[in-house]
Amino acid sequence: MASAAAASPSLSLNPTSHFQHQTSLVTCLKPPPSSALFRRKTLPFFERHSLPISASSSSSSSSTSLSVHEKPISNSVHFHGNLIESFENQDSSYAGTIKGASLIDELENPVERNGLSGRRRLFMQDPPWISALFLKGLSKMVDQTLKIERKDIDKRKFDSLRRRQVKEETEAWERMVDEYRDLEKEMCEKNLAPNLPYVKHMFLGWFQPLKDVIEREQKLQKNKSKKVRAAYAPHIELLPADKMAVIVMHKMMGLVMSGHEDGCIQVVQAAVSIGIAIEQEVRIHNFLKRTRKNNAGDSQEELKEKQLLRKRVNSLIRRKRIIDALKVVKSEGTKPWGRATQAKLGSRLLELLIEAAYVQPPLTQSGDSIPEFRPAFRHRFKTVTKYPGSKLVRRYGVIECDSLLLAGLDKSAKHMLIPYVPMLVPPKRWKGYDKGGYLFLPSYIMRTHGSKKQQDALKDISHKTAHRVFEALDTLGNTKWRVNRNILDVVERLWADGGNIAGLVNREDVPIPEKPSSEDPEELQSWKWSARKANKINRERHSLRCDVELKLSVARKMKDEEGFYYPHNLDFRGRAYPMHPHLNHLSSDLCRGTLEFAEGRPLGKSGLHWLKIHLANLYAGGVEKLSHDARLAFVENHLDDIMDSAENPIHGKRWWLKAEDPFQCLAACVILTQALKSPSPYSVISHLPIHQDGSCNGLQHYAALGRDSFEAAAVNLVAGEKPADVYSEISRRVHEIMKKDSSKDPESNPTAALAKILITQVDRKLVKQTVMTSVYGVTYVGAREQIKRRLEEKGVITDERMLFAAACYSAKVTLAALGEIFEAARAIMSWLGDCAKIIASDNHPVRWITPLGLPVVQPYCRSERHLIRTSLQVLALQREGNTVDVRKQRTAFPPNFVHSLDGTHMMMTAVACREAGLNFAGVHDSYWTHACDVDTMNRILREKFVELYNTPILEDLLQSFQESYPNLVFPPVPTRGDFDLKEVLKSQYFFN
Repeated sequence: MASAAAASPSLSLNPTSHFQHQTSLVTCLKPPPSSALFRRKTLPFFERHSLPISASSSSSSSSTSLSVHEKPISNSVHFHGNLIESFENQDSSYAGTIKGASLIDELENPVERNGLSGRRRLFMQDPPWISALFLKGLSKMVDQTLKIERKDIDKRKFDSLRRRQVKEETEAWERMVDEYRDLEKEMCEKNLAPNLPYVKHMFLGWFQPLKDVIEREQKLQKNKSKKVRAAYAPHIELLPADKMAVIVMHKMMGLVMSGHEDGCIQVVQAAVSIGIAIEQEVRIHNFLKRTRKNNAGDSQEELKEKQLLRKRVNSLIRRKRIIDALKVVKSEGTKPWGRATQAKLGSRLLELLIEAAYVQPPLTQSGDSIPEFRPAFRHRFKTVTKYPGSKLVRRYGVIECDSLLLAGLDKSAKHMLIPYVPMLVPPKRWKGYDKGGYLFLPSYIMRTHGSKKQQDALKDISHKTAHRVFEALDTLGNTKWRVNRNILDVVERLWADGGNIAGLVNREDVPIPEKPSSEDPEELQSWKWSARKANKINRERHSLRCDVELKLSVARKMKDEEGFYYPHNLDFRGRAYPMHPHLNHLSSDLCRGTLEFAEGRPLGKSGLHWLKIHLANLYAGGVEKLSHDARLAFVENHLDDIMDSAENPIHGKRWWLKAEDPFQCLAACVILTQALKSPSPYSVISHLPIHQDGSCNGLQHYAALGRDSFEAAAVNLVAGEKPADVYSEISRRVHEIMKKDSSKDPESNPTAALAKILITQVDRKLVKQTVMTSVYGVTYVGAREQIKRRLEEKGVITDERMLFAAACYSAKVTLAALGEIFEAARAIMSWLGDCAKIIASDNHPVRWITPLGLPVVQPYCRSERHLIRTSLQVLALQREGNTVDVRKQRTAFPPNFVHSLDGTHMMMTAVACREAGLNFAGVHDSYWTHACDVDTMNRILREKFVELYNTPILEDLLQSFQESYPNLVFPPVPTRGDFDLKEVLKSQYFFN
């Protein structure tokens, strides 16, 4: 090696000023020659760049003399280690320049690259820090290039999705019109009705006649003088007749599917619903029409204005920024129509639908007979009693659907148009009352249900005041979802087989009993009751079948998408909800099982741990109340069942069907099986949301407000070996009271007999719903009905009178037990109710501001009837009056206030999780994230709960009341206990 070094020629490199500067810097930073770090970094570079080199020998004052090692190519396998070793043994210092970015220069006598192994080649090595710097620069350059390319690809992809989203929101009705036109054309050309689903077959038959009568009405009103024109005349002309016909058909049938009662829809509901849909489409239609076309006679200024608008529309579709169409429409001076205008136009369109829409019974007559046609809808008046057994009656107009129309309708729900579908791109950021959410469809930050006081409070709010609320809604809206195809396939197969399994409704109706031939009054009465009950069950099944079809239709539509988003808004209390109504994570087990996060993350060790606990929680049946270790043991004991469920869900042992949430349980079985069968379980990618649920969350908030140690321990604010179960605690206390009552004399105490019957029926399930809703203001009547339903399910008491009496007694005992155990919570509820009564008695609605700055106004006012004369009938519209409803204001304030606090906690947690890099979804008191991130989310949600309740919430509320109503006197805040909120941070079962 030494001789080789001695024989090495000197290599002269042409200097440049740039590399002279770089080399001097590198020389200053030269590390010790034995640096293991540089050894590791240098070696891979030479493995990639072990190229033959040549050098030219020339000497100059500025040249650098470098040692070059000569090696036969046959020994190149040992090249790397020897080269580094010889480099480290050199004592000479390095100074010089490198020409260009290359590490190789040719020698005077170049060696042929393709020479035989006997030929010798020269190899050189720079100092390792040169290689490191070069690699770092190269890596940075490659990263930047890839980032630019990826950004360009992502931009093109995003723009494509944005264009699709804009079309979805603005062209849905137009596409439906085109579809019916094409079907009509096909029918005329082939002289044969196309093979269509039931509901589309009806729509096709109604489309042309309805379009014709709307066109006739438009021409009729246009030709009339202003004095005799109908009130709806200016608005019926605002859309083409074909588009208006499609909207009327779909909105009416949507109402029939979602909520008809005995085949009837209230005229007020139908008219206003159609009017709202027409108004929304008119806004979008007018805006797009202005951007697409110039009218003859427009001035130069108007043409310029339209040209600018046209450019803005193009930017909506093609550029990064979306301009709010409704904002532009508002700037043109378009005012909201109002309920009266909506109702008048809707009523006239309903009248035209009744005139044009017909159904035809199956052809059972002879070929010579004339086919029978009958109206699909009829307008009539219905009289109902105000309350069961009451003599007070009310009469209202309804649209009655023909029985033929209802038959088979639930199987065609998937063909209905659903405007508010999940978004393909993230929603617009919220910036105000009506600024955010969907790109074009009307979006409001709160569902005010027409409360002008609440709307005014929100319109006056500044972005600075409510920025944390906006930020939380944006966080929830930016969570990307996708359809879990494995679960959807299972749902589809079970649904195709008739449902009636895994929580799916039975697709068949209950048979209606035949009328008895005898004239016995008792037998006839019994038949009437049975027939009424069967009809009620069938109506409920029909509604549920339509609901399932609508959910599945959205899932089918979205299943091939890479991901989608749910814009969120608030109810008036500050709780967040997705704006899309059908397939969302707040809905049923079917929806939750069918949805998953679009982004997948490796399970990790903690993720596998939480996945097992999550599966046990979904199985439920009491397992969810065990300790974490016991839940893990439950899963380990059922691994065979879990794997069988994942691999053969339909024809296997079907263990997953025993779960309380079967589809979510099956989704967990699938990912757990993948992990356990993988050689690397912790690296398996999971898209499954893992839930952490509060323990009777309403009482947790009351316990934090009151700082009562006993109540805090009862709802898991304090650490324990296993979760405390407040429902079991209440049921034990109810059992004790009933046991005591059962020993009394039945003659002097009538409840003794009831206690003896009920003592064996008291369990956790009997009292759970009442305990859960007690903190949300459940009344005695509400508690009685809840317990009555549970007793009916048990089936021990069959006599109706006895069942009612037992429910009354059980409700009283349950509420008494609650008052005994949660005394501090009851005191706060009473104080909140008293404050609300004082405010409402002065004819003011109760107002407060949540800790995040959201203004809340209780909307309970005595409604006023507003009569509107329409072409169909006189409609009585309900509108907000000026007199508040004192009773509702008082009873609703405690639960509404607690709801605003749990909404605040969820939003605080959402923003903190986003800042920590977590995906987050929330369902009121149930928080969701990836399995690997559950520990982080658990820490955050506890910290945010403590942060929320470390503020003087009740004292601030009292102060705001005193400042808003200085002439009123309010009672002092109830005294607090001595519970230390920091205990929550250590409680593993607080949310679990």
